[in-house]
Amino acid sequence: MKKISVAEKFSLFTKHWRPKVVAEVNGQEVKLVKVCGVFPWHSHPDVDELFLVWRGAFRVEFRDRVVELGPGEMMVVPRGVEHRTAADEEAEVILFEPAETRNTGDIVDENFTAPQGARI
Repeated sequence: MKKISVAEKFSLFTKHWRPKVVAEVNGQEVKLVKVCGVFPWHSHPDVDELFLVWRGAFRVEFRDRVVELGPGEMMVVPRGVEHRTAADEEAEVILFEPAETRNTGDIVDENFTAPQGARI
């Protein structure tokens, strides 16, 4: 049981689209990710994803709409819903999702699929 400084953890890495696990709770992982640019379209057939913006502006795009999020705002993407995420400038986002959830969901992309379980 240790205190976690989210700001300090974000300062420890620079690479975009590579989530880092900082905590686990009830089979869920709390991950930090820096984002910039546009992520590929994908879905997670069996898991919901929660995105909470820590710093910057971030959007979740669906085929029929776009949801803009700023610091302190969050949304849950339900399982099976196709989406992609994007940020015009670097943003920092906290993710809550079941342990070992692949960041690219139902696709594998050589540029975006991150290694599982990377911790800081």
